Amino acid sequence: MDPKWVAQAALTVGLAVVSAVVFLLLRCQGKGRPFGPAGRRLAVAISLLTGGLSAGVALAGHALLSDSLATVLGAAAPSGLWLGQMRARQDERRSLAREAATFWLVSLLARLDQAMAEDERVWCEKRVDPSWNVYELSLAAARYHERIRDRLTADDRRRERVHARLDAVERRLDVAALIEDGAARSKVATALTLSRHTRTPRYERYLGNLDRLHGVLRHDAENDVLRLLAAAYRAGYRSLPGYVPPSRARGGERIARAR
Repeated sequence: MDPKWVAQAALTVGLAVVSAVVFLLLRCQGKGRPFGPAGRRLAVAISLLTGGLSAGVALAGHALLSDSLATVLGAAAPSGLWLGQMRARQDERRSLAREAATFWLVSLLARLDQAMAEDERVWCEKRVDPSWNVYELSLAAARYHERIRDRLTADDRRRERVHARLDAVERRLDVAALIEDGAARSKVATALTLSRHTRTPRYERYLGNLDRLHGVLRHDAENDVLRLLAAAYRAGYRSLPGYVPPSRARGGERIARAR
C-alpha cells in the first residue's frame, strides 16, 4: 500500500472527524452540552460516524479527484449533513429518499437531545436544595438571578424571561410565607389577587386546604428557579456555583472550627 495514500487517508479522516465535532457543537449551541456526562458516548459516536462516512465518500472518489480536493471534500462533507438537517426542519414535505438516508443521524441526534436534557436537569437540580425553607429559596432565586442576568445578553434575558421568572418566584413565596406565619384564609385569598403570577384558578381551588396550597406554591416556585438555572446552562454559564444560605454557611464554619 502506498505510504503517501495512507497518510492522505489518515489526514482526510482526521479532518472529517474534527469537522464533524465542530458542526455538532454548532448544532447544539444554545441547546446544551453534547459532550456532557449523559451524552458523551452518543456525541462521540455521531462525530465518528459522520466523519467516517464523509471521509469514506471522499476517499472513494479519490481516483476522480486530486489528493487535496478529496481531503477538502472529506473535511467539508459533515457540514452538509448538519445543513441538510436544518433544511429538513423547515421543509413541510420531506422526500422518502432523504428520510431513508438520514434516519440513522436523526435517530442519534434525537437521543443526544434527550441526553443533553438529562444533563441539564441534573445540573439544575444540584443547585436547588429541597430542604431550603421559603426564605432560603427566595434568597437563592435572587442570587442566581443576579449572577445570570449579567451573563446573558439583552435578547437572551427577554427570551428566557429571567426577570419575570424571579418575580414569579418571589410572589409565590410571599403567599407561601403568609401561610407559614398562620395568616387567616381571607388574607391569603387577598394576597393571591395581588400578582398575575398567583391570581389563577389553580391556586384558588386550594384555598380550602392551606397546607396543600403552600406545597403547590413552593413547588411552582422551585420549578421557576430551575427554569432560571436552565437559561444559564443553555447560555454556557456552567461554572455557576450552588447557593449556600448564610445561616448554613456559618453553621459549616462553626463545625470546621470545632474540628
